[in-house]
Amino acid sequence: MEEVKNTTSSILAQVAEKLDELPRAEMEDKYNQIQTRVFEFANFMEAQISFMFTSGNDQIPMEPIIRRALHIEKTIVLPVFTDMKNAFNICKITDYDKDLVLNKNDVREPDTDKCKKVSLDDIDIAFIPGLAFDDKGGRIGFGSNYYTRLITRLPETCRKVSLAFDEQIVDQIQMDSRKHTVDIIITDKRVIYKI
Repeated sequence: MEEVKNTTSSILAQVAEKLDELPRAEMEDKYNQIQTRVFEFANFMEAQISFMFTSGNDQIPMEPIIRRALHIEKTIVLPVFTDMKNAFNICKITDYDKDLVLNKNDVREPDTDKCKKVSLDDIDIAFIPGLAFDDKGGRIGFGSNYYTRLITRLPETCRKVSLAFDEQIVDQIQMDSRKHTVDIIITDKRVIYKI
């Protein structure tokens, strides 16, 4: 287990170094390319219900993507994590500014008093955050395991997609189980389908 932690730390250090070397203008250009690919991606455009996230510690800002998706009237659902282990709700939003509130961790999430709950079984495509990925769909998350657990609870038919800069793609990520992988990774240069 210690070896996996060391490998994970090493991978994250390499990815961080690559990203730190990129000029801000190039990062913005890469982000715009990712956003364009998302809205050209047939699985997303055809999906009835799309799961997204708003956490502030991801490399790819989701707010512009969510706002654009709402503008073209896509059905967007976001998680509301609770203090109970493995417990969260999924809620539909229709207005980014009016439907979200800050939680105790300063992350924007749906206001459960305003927003309608949606079943996990109804989700067609789920965007899963991460810090590093490999071409087999392996991912390194943020350590909370919220999304790792979520992946296993999504329906078989749901496409699990991550967005990343190409610099976040590494040769291999050691994983305990391949049931925690994503199906597709959209980068600024390509769309990677899990091998």
